[in-house]
Amino acid sequence: MSFIQQAFFGKTAWYTYAVTLILVFLGWQVLGVLPLVSVAAYCSESIEEFTQAGATNFMSLGINSNLYLFLMIVSFAIGLLTLLWSVKKIHQRSIVSLVTSRTKIDKRRILYAFLAWGVVTILVVSISIAVSPAAYVWNFKAIPFFTLLFISLVFLPLQTSFEELLFRGYFMQSLGCLVRNKWFPLLCTSVVFGLLHWLNPEVQKLGAISMVFYIGTGLFYGIVVLMDEGTELALGLHAANNIVAAFFVTTDWTVFQTDALFVSVSEPTVNWELFFPVFVLYPLLLLLFAKKYKWHSWKEKLTGAVVLPEEG
Repeated sequence: MSFIQQAFFGKTAWYTYAVTLILVFLGWQVLGVLPLVSVAAYCSESIEEFTQAGATNFMSLGINSNLYLFLMIVSFAIGLLTLLWSVKKIHQRSIVSLVTSRTKIDKRRILYAFLAWGVVTILVVSISIAVSPAAYVWNFKAIPFFTLLFISLVFLPLQTSFEELLFRGYFMQSLGCLVRNKWFPLLCTSVVFGLLHWLNPEVQKLGAISMVFYIGTGLFYGIVVLMDEGTELALGLHAANNIVAAFFVTTDWTVFQTDALFVSVSEPTVNWELFFPVFVLYPLLLLLFAKKYKWHSWKEKLTGAVVLPEEG
């Protein structure tokens, strides 16, 4: 049975989706941001300063970068808990069915994808540092760095898991059951996933062309989920991507401004690094996964019809 078909076994009335989306939004964007807003208010010397910072970045108030990262993750963690609770209680489905079509979650798949993309990312960035050493500054500070490493390894997967299970899990399954095909949810979730990064500082610096990376990444994750009939590989890939981005290299113009090992001091420009993952690394990883997990029937799995289980 396909991954998308798992949604047919739960409650599928329109109001179950409406209530779930409302609850997830409230958990993620209302309840989840209260800790960060509270700390920001405490650090502000005036209402004007608090308001101005809220319109740009609360980090400008002088909040410790590790504390700021943790408080950001809290909102995603609450969103994740709300999503899982809603799937279990409102849709009356198992959590496993949101994650995979297998009888249980394959942790080995998560770990394999995590290590594969983690190694590739660190290797590519290391080559970039070796080729252009003047563009990077060594930034190791023991206590802040190891605190960052702990937060990244332990808590950042909550953020990436929420995004994957919301987009490649809940939305992909829901849309697939609604339109009864696979290509539309694949493209729709990829585009929406990319556009949600529109307010990231990277996009403001590099322009709309950076959407190639974000939408391309969403499409890559979506293809992996549909071909593998589960989100495990995407969970590992996304976690590795954000963890390495947090602890390895930082800049003053990216979404992750941390006490990383290196600080990039180069001016933001559109170069090969923006397109290389989408057009080279992602296709190579697809070939690797296809060989390891014996993927087949690409056209059917990516564009085929979604039918009721008893009809299939």
